[in-house]
Amino acid sequence: MQDWKDALLVYSTDGGKVKPQPKEEVRSVSKDGIVRIHRETKGRKGKGVSIVKGLDLSASELKALCSELKKKCGCGGAVKEGNIEVQTDDREKLKSLLENKKFTVKLAGS
Repeated sequence: MQDWKDALLVYSTDGGKVKPQPKEEVRSVSKDGIVRIHRETKGRKGKGVSIVKGLDLSASELKALCSELKKKCGCGGAVKEGNIEVQTDDREKLKSLLENKKFTVKLAGS
């Protein structure tokens, strides 16, 4: 049997793990300044989701707007990659809510 001194492991926290770099804020900005509302079902088992693209807002402003849209539509949703995803097919209601906030809005896709 080996001597325990030869098999002794040394652990040091001196270097530690590499600290992750802070993520850059992702923004979905349209070139023409128009906010577009897309309808998407891909990858969601047939469930419809309305995606609001082209809002030039900071991350905190996007979250606040997202939660306001969710409350007014009575559904769920999230902010992903600078876009707002709202779990509703009622794009007309989203359009009117955004137009009340002085955005220029178009319905994109079918």
